[in-house]
Amino acid sequence: MTPITEVEGRRIPLSNLDKVLHPATGFTKGELLHYYATTAGALLPHLYDRPVSFLRYPDGPGGQRFFTKNVPPGTPAWVKTAEVTRSDGISRQILVQDLPTLMWAANLVTEFHTPQWRADAPARADRLVFDLDPGAPADIVQCCAVGVWLRERLAADGLRAYAKTSGSKGLHLLVPLEPTPSEQVSAYAKGLAQEAERELPALVVHRMAKALRPGKVFVDHSQNAAAKTTAAPYTLRARTEPTVSTPVTWDEVESCGHAADLVFLADDIAPRLQRYGDLLGPLINLNAAGRLP
Repeated sequence: MTPITEVEGRRIPLSNLDKVLHPATGFTKGELLHYYATTAGALLPHLYDRPVSFLRYPDGPGGQRFFTKNVPPGTPAWVKTAEVTRSDGISRQILVQDLPTLMWAANLVTEFHTPQWRADAPARADRLVFDLDPGAPADIVQCCAVGVWLRERLAADGLRAYAKTSGSKGLHLLVPLEPTPSEQVSAYAKGLAQEAERELPALVVHRMAKALRPGKVFVDHSQNAAAKTTAAPYTLRARTEPTVSTPVTWDEVESCGHAADLVFLADDIAPRLQRYGDLLGPLINLNAAGRLP
């Protein structure tokens, strides 16, 4: 019999609580749900009003993984959705506005990915993102070096950057913006990625071609396009360990000497929130937003 829990007056069936999802540590679905319930206060503001895309991994990272943007079959009537215009027409996507919706979605076993814009202002980005992706043998240590360069370059344009791990191999830089057409943000980000390659030719590549990437950091600017999404802060990732896309301080970025220095698991997040609060809080504070030059 599937257990049912009540969250803020909503009845939510939960399934397969003992199922191991992250085999390296034995992390179960029940632990995944507990993680999201206890991290909701930090996570929900970063999901609020953003049409969510799901990367589902119901059988763990070794099983089938599939990316879905459309509202899943069986979605409760009380879950809010938003109309989204895509290249293939108009569709509806989930809005994770509250704890019941978060727990219902977490029961699907998913990573949470969001665009850089809100549902009420489609294709008007209120943040800029760089996804720094290392090509072996480079790792997050080299990403941190590139991230520091980009932070200083952005600061020269009056923009303040914040960092988080991708939860996979790399580093994400995010910049709060006054709402700006995604096309303009994309063009600016591409220009900075190209500049980084010119200034750091032994370390940076701005194109995705695999032949160019060994030993270098791909500065992926493409996620600023209106149709693209990025792993949300605090989302678990579909890895053998329950790694989390974790906000980090610039001191941690600057002092990173080994890839393991910036690997954070689900159990690490509550102590970090207690110590630092939400390091990405300025992303949801309009007073911190910058303007593209």
